[in-house]
Amino acid sequence: MTEALILALASSLAYGAADFLGGVAARGAHVLRVVAIAAPASLLVELLLWPAIGADFTSGAVAWGAISGVASAAAFALLYRTLAIGPMSVLSPVTALVSAALPVSVGLLSGEHLTGLAVGGIGLAFAAVVLVSGGSDIAGARPSRTALTLAFGAGAAIALQLVCLDQAPDDSGIAPLLIGRAVSSVVVLGAAVALRSRLGTARPSLPASAAAGALDSLANLAFLLAVRDGDLAIIAVITALYPAGTVLLARVVLNERIGTTQLAGLALAAVAVSLLAIG
Repeated sequence: MTEALILALASSLAYGAADFLGGVAARGAHVLRVVAIAAPASLLVELLLWPAIGADFTSGAVAWGAISGVASAAAFALLYRTLAIGPMSVLSPVTALVSAALPVSVGLLSGEHLTGLAVGGIGLAFAAVVLVSGGSDIAGARPSRTALTLAFGAGAAIALQLVCLDQAPDDSGIAPLLIGRAVSSVVVLGAAVALRSRLGTARPSLPASAAAGALDSLANLAFLLAVRDGDLAIIAVITALYPAGTVLLARVVLNERIGTTQLAGLALAAVAVSLLAIG
């Protein structure tokens, strides 16, 4: 279980870094241009990993991988549209909480049993997500009903992707990720071609966009390996701490200030992970 927790933390950090780079790349450019670069880059990484990890394209791996790919494409579109409307300080934790709550529910309903310490750790992790994601304006921000609906939709799409990866056969290797990324790449590139007249002329940073895709691929791989060795309920909630990675990178790279609330969230996240490791 310890190895699964480490992989879940690695997945969380990689997702956070991917979101940060994707956000940087999308400044001034249409987000679909970013995703059109990130998705194929992510697929390339998985193709390079294929010989080392292996892949067994069984019917289960293909089916669950394809559904996860559609969910991934929907998650990209809904998430970036949500954050574009704002306020991010409210909508980001809503998305993260939904993306964790649904897999936790699925894990518990499927018969996973958690200790008291693990239940406490999950509760603290949920609180940490809210605190870490919430900037200084969280108390006064009032998102629209449309923005909240999109945030819930983005969280649900992310959750569906994670649940599908968990359902894929454990002996299928990297096959579910390859199928999923191939499907999401086709969907994203198809959308980019169909909407090319609305994308504007500004182009995103190629290195940042490609790096975001590569990190997202590594995050998916770490999550897949983690749920094969651990409980979905625990792995999903640790993965949902990804806003912490985004906040820390913004502090280091962009010199953004970390608020007192966010510092408290980072500390609470550390306590939550410790409880989950013990439990």
